[in-house]
Amino acid sequence: MKARGGQSRADGKSRGRVYELEVCLLAGPVDEEFVEDNPVVSRTIRIRGTQTLEQLHDAIFKAFDRWDEHMYEFQVGGKGPMDRKARRYTLGHEKGISGGGEKGAGLVSRAAIDSLGLKVGDAFGYWFDFGDDWWHQINVKAIQDENSGGKYPRCTDKVGKSPPQYPDLDDEDEEDEDDEDEDDEFDDDDDEEDDDDDEEDEESEDDRV
Repeated sequence: MKARGGQSRADGKSRGRVYELEVCLLAGPVDEEFVEDNPVVSRTIRIRGTQTLEQLHDAIFKAFDRWDEHMYEFQVGGKGPMDRKARRYTLGHEKGISGGGEKGAGLVSRAAIDSLGLKVGDAFGYWFDFGDDWWHQINVKAIQDENSGGKYPRCTDKVGKSPPQYPDLDDEDEEDEDDEDEDDEFDDDDDEEDDDDDEEDEESEDDRV
């Protein structure tokens, strides 16, 4: 029996390759307290070789509990962030110009994982949000034949908490909650004062009778 694309679906035969990728957070707008509590923040993602970098981004975005989309790019073949020798895969905005102002090597929507020439032990970069600069290193932990079905890409392991995408917004929310609590306390005090005034008025009326 043949699957779509001519691949065999018989038991024991491979449907293609599956990559196990460890996505490690290198840098971003996190405070010292978060770093102390979470010295390592990583997500392990399994993805088919036929799937694209765009689908890998979607899986990373979800695995780190982010909610607001931004520009991003993948840097393959370099020795670190912003290495000019790296191949940069972009969203294709502004004629494929990358976040570093250079022409990209390809589009994330078209670049399949298999096409990157990755092998076990390789690492490549992922840069999310060109303003806040969330930097990640993606380590290729394993490449295996897919002998079973299931949903891909999928997150199979999480280390450390997901940092808030916008720490300042979280701080503002906490301040608003504190202000609301203070307002409630003032309201309670006003209610108690009103009750005391009512009791005094009733006592005065009783004295007059």
